[in-house]
Parts: sequence; C-alpha cells; structure tokens
Amino acid sequence: MRSPCEIIIWYVLPRIRSELAKELVNLGLPQKEVAKRLGITQPAVSQYLREKRGRGIEFKENVMLAIRKLAKDLADDVIDNLIFGVCEICTRIREDKTLCRLHKEQEIVPEDCNLCLRKRYG
Repeated sequence: MRSPCEIIIWYVLPRIRSELAKELVNLGLPQKEVAKRLGITQPAVSQYLREKRGRGIEFKENVMLAIRKLAKDLADDVIDNLIFGVCEICTRIREDKTLCRLHKEQEIVPEDCNLCLRKRYG
C-alpha cells in the first residue's frame, strides 16, 4: 500500500509545479526563467504547460490562492525559499482533505482512515 507521502510525490507535487509554471508564464516570465525559479528543466516546464505532466488533480480554491501567491512572490523575487512555500501548500492540501480523497482513490484504505490528517506518528 502506498502511503500519503507517495501520493504527494507522484501526483500532488507535479500538479503544484504545473500550476506554478502556468502562473509564472501568465505573469510574463519566459519558460527558461520559470525553470530556473522552480529548479526544473525548461522541457519539464513545457510539459507542464501542455499538461503532459501534473494533470488530473483539481485543487480547492484555498490551495489555488496559495499557489497564485507563491507564483507572484517568485516572480517578484519576494521569496527566496520555494520549498517553504510548497510545504505550506501541501499542508493546505492535507488540511482540506484533498490528500485523503486522492489516497482513497489510489489505494484501498478503510473508509474511516484519517492517516492523512494526522500531524505526526504516535
């Protein structure tokens, strides 16, 4: 059985990158600069823009607002730590139960499972 963390790695992070790439391009950054700011290759940016990668997940509005804010901060050079911003977005995805929904869609888990909502082990 895949853990919620694996769901994040395989599905959520690519979708976050896809949305960030789209937002940064919409803000006027060229693909090469988007790649640099996201720490990925320009061909990966191109695939995100054409939805060859990072598709299939719909985020709730609170997550999309956080993605747009992070993209704006990246475009304006306000934020120097992409990881912190992405972690904040992942936290929202856990809190709004999107991760639980994805985990249940991808794996056979008990209906009353709340593993995705736990703060820590134990």
